[in-house]
Amino acid sequence: MSQTLFENVDVLDVRAGRRLLGHHVLVAGGRIRALSAQPLRPEGAARVIDGGGRTLMPGLIDCHVHVSFSQTQLGLLASTPNTLLAYRALPILRDMLRRGFTTVRDAGGADWALKSALEDGIDGTVIGPRLFVSGPALSPTGGHGDFRPRSDRLQPVGCGCQRLASTRVVDGVEALRQAVRELLQMGADQIKIMSSGGVASPTDPVNALGYSLQETRAIVDEAAARHTYVLAHAYTPEAIRRAVECGVRSIEHGNLIDAPTADLMAARGAYAVPTLVTYEALARDGVRLGLGPESAAKVEQVRAAGLKSLALFKAAGVKMALGTDLLGGAHGLQSEELLIRAQVQTPLEVLQSATLIGAEVLGQVGELGEVVPGARADLLLLDGDPLADLSVLAGQGERIALVMQGGEVRVRRGDQFSDHIGS
Repeated sequence: MSQTLFENVDVLDVRAGRRLLGHHVLVAGGRIRALSAQPLRPEGAARVIDGGGRTLMPGLIDCHVHVSFSQTQLGLLASTPNTLLAYRALPILRDMLRRGFTTVRDAGGADWALKSALEDGIDGTVIGPRLFVSGPALSPTGGHGDFRPRSDRLQPVGCGCQRLASTRVVDGVEALRQAVRELLQMGADQIKIMSSGGVASPTDPVNALGYSLQETRAIVDEAAARHTYVLAHAYTPEAIRRAVECGVRSIEHGNLIDAPTADLMAARGAYAVPTLVTYEALARDGVRLGLGPESAAKVEQVRAAGLKSLALFKAAGVKMALGTDLLGGAHGLQSEELLIRAQVQTPLEVLQSATLIGAEVLGQVGELGEVVPGARADLLLLDGDPLADLSVLAGQGERIALVMQGGEVRVRRGDQFSDHIGS
């Protein structure tokens, strides 16, 4: 069993919001075995890493990504072979890990096969964050996820479940029950649905409602039967209320929420996953990268409300996980979401969003998101203190000296610290 001993590190306790100075952390069998202010003596040989007083913190969790969305114009993905989508996802995944994101929840697109390739990538052929996959998101006809162009002859969806740009267009309670069962059989960890209109799709207004109450309840019921949950794309108060009242666990985006709806989310224990950086990216470069004029106009509508939504969620006590929702060439902006959140949240609240709360959303409390004995050894060794300065996590991870995932060192930058084999 391989062992790693971190010496002389300041451990970031994200639950208490403090740094544990001069600590030692033992990793064995892919998990954190011990944490102590006193020197630790591993049994047998261990790799010893002298952190030099750097900060050791849990790996980051992004609860809303699309690792297979290598283009901004999502309609083009419908005709792209899955193998090509997977190859294009590899550098996106690698760079996420280099930025310190050791776990991500894919909100539509990635599948069980890509997740398995990452889990089997011990030899370094395929590396990236641990994936929690949704498979294709479910969309009603004409909803966010129906990328068919307007015409006097609407392209048929056959059996009611055709794949259109990493979504499945499905209508009706019984068809949706079957679709959810199929997605779970094919390896989905959770189910993604479209509960309102969206930005990147051309024919649905943002304030359009998605699935009916009966359809949404059926989807939630089928997910619960397999002990998992539903996340819902939703922008407006009405769409959010409908989803939450039907038992949806997390609301994605939520930019146009109002105070009463935020209070309802808090009362029901629903999570929010804002994704503000994607609107900054689309406003900056979306048209140049192929975003249509209809979508560009919708970007401004939701972008303007972004920070207000954070304030409403915070005031109501809604737990917010970190999400980014970036597309195409904008994936490199992932860490900017941390700095955007800091305009409303404290650094500790931002860090908790990207660790503890993300683990709650994923059902991984005690497994991910904190440096405690028994948790998976997903760890970052940082130059600096993120409680005082979140920018140490910004950019492409330049100030992250080491990224460990499941007890394996995945990223090491230069000779910024010393390590040796000891016994």
